[in-house]
Formats: sequence, structure tokens, C-alpha cells
Amino acid sequence: MDLSQAVRIRITNLIEDRKINVSKLSTMAGISRSTLSKFLSGKRKIIRLDMIEYICEGLGIKLKDFFDDEVFENIEIED
Repeated sequence: MDLSQAVRIRITNLIEDRKINVSKLSTMAGISRSTLSKFLSGKRKIIRLDMIEYICEGLGIKLKDFFDDEVFENIEIED
């Protein structure tokens, strides 16, 4: 699994855990719903780190807590 896939899974899991939808998260994070939806659907391959920070702020978690998840344990880094 690559990093983008892991981030996609992590965001999806956080949405499901909090019982919110993409529109609600986009509002909470101050990111357009379109941008977030395109990333989560795989149409957009890369998400900027500052957007992950906005998501964390919106969800009330720290960036380190976002990445402290088993989904990030077996990341393959491409050259």
C-alpha cells in the first residue's frame, strides 16, 4: 500500500468512526467538498500535508495522532 492509499483509508475510517459524511468533514476542516471527495475516490492521487492538518484541526486531533494508526505500518515508498 502506498502513502496516499493509507491516508485515504485513515480519513475514511475517521469519518465512519465519528458518524459524519464527507460534506460535514469538509465544512469542519475548511476544505472544499469537491477536493476531499476527489481524493477519497482516488480521482485525485495526492493530498497536501496542510490539508491533512486542516482535517485534524476539524476533527480535534493532533497530526501525530492521525499518523499513529496501524494503516501506516506497511507503507511502500515509491522512487
